[in-house]
Amino acid sequence: MITVARQYLVFGVWLLCAVSVQALEVSPSSEAISYRGRIDFSDPAAPVFSWPATRIDVNFHGESVAVTLDDELGKNYYSAFIDGDWKRPIVLGLHKGQHRYEVIDDLAAGDHTLTLVKRTEGEEGATRFLGLNFNEGAKLLPASKLPQRRLEIYGDSITSGMGAMAPLNGEDGRLLDKNSFMSYGAITARALGADYRSISQSGIGIMVSWFDFTMPDFYDQLSAVGDNDSVWDFSRWTPQVVVINLLQNDSWLVDKRLDPVPTDAERVQAYYDFIDRIHKRYPKALLIGALGSMDATQADSPWPGYIQSAVENYRRDHPKAQLATIVFPFTGYGQHPRVVHHQANAAKLTAFIRERMDW
Repeated sequence: MITVARQYLVFGVWLLCAVSVQALEVSPSSEAISYRGRIDFSDPAAPVFSWPATRIDVNFHGESVAVTLDDELGKNYYSAFIDGDWKRPIVLGLHKGQHRYEVIDDLAAGDHTLTLVKRTEGEEGATRFLGLNFNEGAKLLPASKLPQRRLEIYGDSITSGMGAMAPLNGEDGRLLDKNSFMSYGAITARALGADYRSISQSGIGIMVSWFDFTMPDFYDQLSAVGDNDSVWDFSRWTPQVVVINLLQNDSWLVDKRLDPVPTDAERVQAYYDFIDRIHKRYPKALLIGALGSMDATQADSPWPGYIQSAVENYRRDHPKAQLATIVFPFTGYGQHPRVVHHQANAAKLTAFIRERMDW
């Protein structure tokens, strides 16, 4: 069996003939596996992951683990973690089609936890999860309980973690550098001990996007792969806190792609209308209107003011709604936030939610 060091690296594909036989095979329908995210369970034997930060956790007693995945496009990246060691991801670079990926084969005998997280997003396609394999003599342990605290964020590339892992002087575009697990939202959720959902898509806006659909078209889908007819059942999972971090792309595009160009009042109303959609889904949740930390929050930008006005108007019209705003300041860095920026924004958001929710 090939031994791979636990470090930041990209796996190739290990075909079945290149991996030693694993004695314990675990179906995706096993109660030992806990799932987090909007997941399509239409086929319980092959649940489909499409949203960024979609995650599974499994506790086991054993020395090795492999995962079988069927990827739509061969563009997705996943992080595997052993025993909650978030600083040492084992990065799986998926290939198109069905393959088995050996995660690790040199664990000390004993109890362990595997966490597998989708780093990339819907535009990289969907992945079918087909099961886990463990060494001979391994056994599953009871699943950990999911957190009672729940945080959901509607956002764009900032929330998806575009460019998060790139060097400060590097480019944004490498798929390997996209990492939803290291975005401000996921970091905040870990700090708060909360289950997390990232309903995000790079390039998306509320009024206009870099493509032909917007968040009001997209937010209620089961599948994150483009604009589609899938429908998410909001009754399946209810967050106590929802963050809406949108308008960055609108700030770049409203003057270029919309004719007529929306007035200030229309921009405020568009955000108001999206707040209304979310409030109707989650009437008891704290809704936080957010923006940043790219140039839409620079000192002379009117965009934070649009959000503040929309929230104030909505509070006036719906006095029982729990509403707040937060701005992640623009630091002058001209690209997508890197991990260091996400960490700073997460610290700000974590403190804000702790105070508001007594978490």
